[in-house]
Amino acid sequence: MVVILPGLIWLADPTPLLQSNKSWSYCGHKGDTIMAEVECPWFSPMFQLRAAVLIFILCFAVTLPSTAKEIAFTSDTGSGFAHGTFGKETSLSTTDTILTLSAGDTSPRLISLAAPHGLVWQNRIPESLPDTVELDGKRVPIQWKLNARLSKLTNQRVSFVYECRAPHLQLVWEWRTRTAFGPIEHFTSIKNLDSRECWLSPQESLHFDWQTPAGTPLEQMYIDKGAGKPSDIGVHHIPLQDGYKWTGTSSTYAADVEEGKAREIIPWVLVQQRDNAKNGWYLGAEFSGRTRISLEREAGSVSGVVGLNPSPGPCRTRLTPGKSFEAPPIFLGASSGGDDAVGNLLHRWIKAALSNPVTWKSPTYPPATNNTWGAGMDINQFTAQHMLKDAASLGMELFHLDAGWFRGVGDWYPDESKFPDGLSALAKAAHKMGLRFGLWVNWTQAGLDTDSGALNVHDPEKRNWLVADVSSDWRIDEFRGRTIDIGFPPAHNWAAHEVERIVRDYHLDLLEHDGYLVPQGCDRTGHPHQSLAAEDKELVAPAKQVPGDGSSKPLYQDCPHPWIDCSNSTDVSYHAVQAYYDIQSTLRRNHPRLLLEVCNDGGRMVDFGTAAHGDYFSITDSYDPISNRRAFYDASYLFPPAMLETYVQSWPTPTLDNFRYMLRSGMMGWFTIMQDTTTWTAEQRLAAREELKLYKEKLRPLLRDSELYHISERPDGVNWDGIEYYDPARACGVVYAFRGSTEKDPRHSFTLRGLSPENKYRVHFTDRASDVTISGAQLLSSGIEVELPSPQSSELVFFEALK
Repeated sequence: MVVILPGLIWLADPTPLLQSNKSWSYCGHKGDTIMAEVECPWFSPMFQLRAAVLIFILCFAVTLPSTAKEIAFTSDTGSGFAHGTFGKETSLSTTDTILTLSAGDTSPRLISLAAPHGLVWQNRIPESLPDTVELDGKRVPIQWKLNARLSKLTNQRVSFVYECRAPHLQLVWEWRTRTAFGPIEHFTSIKNLDSRECWLSPQESLHFDWQTPAGTPLEQMYIDKGAGKPSDIGVHHIPLQDGYKWTGTSSTYAADVEEGKAREIIPWVLVQQRDNAKNGWYLGAEFSGRTRISLEREAGSVSGVVGLNPSPGPCRTRLTPGKSFEAPPIFLGASSGGDDAVGNLLHRWIKAALSNPVTWKSPTYPPATNNTWGAGMDINQFTAQHMLKDAASLGMELFHLDAGWFRGVGDWYPDESKFPDGLSALAKAAHKMGLRFGLWVNWTQAGLDTDSGALNVHDPEKRNWLVADVSSDWRIDEFRGRTIDIGFPPAHNWAAHEVERIVRDYHLDLLEHDGYLVPQGCDRTGHPHQSLAAEDKELVAPAKQVPGDGSSKPLYQDCPHPWIDCSNSTDVSYHAVQAYYDIQSTLRRNHPRLLLEVCNDGGRMVDFGTAAHGDYFSITDSYDPISNRRAFYDASYLFPPAMLETYVQSWPTPTLDNFRYMLRSGMMGWFTIMQDTTTWTAEQRLAAREELKLYKEKLRPLLRDSELYHISERPDGVNWDGIEYYDPARACGVVYAFRGSTEKDPRHSFTLRGLSPENKYRVHFTDRASDVTISGAQLLSSGIEVELPSPQSSELVFFEALK
């Protein structure tokens, strides 16, 4: 046992030292780790002094685990000596997850993942570090060596540093806990300390190969993005059998594909045992660019990788002197209890670790919102003022001016023919009525306007910012133009300045970004990203017209928002995402109460990176009741419901029951009405006012702070479906119950989750039945029966424990 005081180190058992005049080694700490050799003849005066101090040491000493080697971790806590040794196992943990890690001489290793008192997943492989780089046009081998002096270990962070001397590169492999609970985050960066530029094949975020006995029943869960329209499946549960191989990809484009074909996923995956305990593990990527997660099961293992998507290759990235490549951050956690248990843990973790704390401190988050897209591109000052007044009279809290207000795409100034008094006057009117004011902007798009301040595609100074040239007869659509590459510093600087001007000049409380602001694929040279490969250039070259056949077109044709999958797509996306995060972070620093909506053509950019740089998502680009409920059902497994926006568009509502069904299908998270409410009937207005009051006073506190349970199959529009919220702290909750189009099934029982079986609960039906008292045991076993006499209707069932 080693005993340490400032400036002193001794052995609790001094016998070996008393019997020898040989030198001995120790690790003292004052700032950095100090290695020393000390001659210690036991008859020396210094020995007598130390012997006198020994009694004091034994009474007041601080003990640390003994070290097997002479190299110790340095500490950044200021507490002196840190736990652990290189070459030995060390651990990092939360209340839910324990990671065992080690630093080998040439590579680090994640040894195991476990839950406290639960299953241990042993990793069979060390981390795979880059073994070559391209230098001066040649591929050269590199060798990594552990730098013990720079590596660090604290209770919240393990950081292993490796260096290569020729060329001089530094790799940091780090794990962090940001909260006492939940998953543990992982970061890998490679910095160029050399004087020469080099090219790197991007480092993966993590490789793993979990030792898994053959025949152990496992299943995988992953979730599709809502994108243009939710898929028919949405939430996938796939048995992991020997020979199984899978790759899920994510980007900011999430193209619509035919049913049955693989769609882009929210970059996250769960693997768990197929039994009642549901022990397993999960991981997610905190990045909005082109990423992939792959899994493979063979006898005895489940292996995989997470990181940037290397396809189509060859994918590489430039490292200039002094600059760093940062692999997409990921989080990794142990799981038990199944899908909703993992989801509720992630909800709490995202709120605590990723989200803006200022946003969550507001009791009116998420605000009840009215969006002007109900009037479409025809919005003008007169219509907006009427919609604003009506929104205030209904009890709305935020007025969101959507597309149609601007002079032109890329020209983000109000159209004076539509808004003669400008936007600041509208913002002032909203604030006077007690509403916040939000604005739609597609701020990475260039167009054809030539007025001062406009981003014009033919401007010689700005032309190189575009991802590709346009022809002389190129045309925009209503609200999209040609994307600029914000990974290019001049384009980034313009965009950052422009969004700051918009927020400041128009007195915004909310800024929505739409369109494809993170490009993938760019044919420019001189940008930070990799240039197009020679074989890709024909994809963006002007099409050669074949005599008698005008069908020949390049992939990068004259559509307003082109994109291609080619060798530089991932690197273009990588640099653009970094620029996007910088712009969003700067906005948040300058305007901490500003709400930031991530739209991106609705549901195509739902990921954990944007969760850290925005306040909520538009989760699908389809807004009918079934699309809204499907998209919410899917995304609510991972993200706090308050962050999930569903736009409620106009939909046939011949009865008030249908009208409430439409509204409630969008009221499970961030609630936005995307209709011209001035066209509603008096009965509908009264019903909407009651629903908004209910949302603000009773539903919002539950969806902000409660656990969420998926208590039905995924909505299909035909059968019944439901969502339960339950707040254990207040012992109360609500069930959102929806009857589909079926004519044969007027009653349905929902089995509840999370309640105490010993309690009795008062159950209140909002629309029809009187209050009843039901035991928790009954609600957990046979459930609660809901009766709805007509198809496409709904009920809100509140329940509260009796004291």
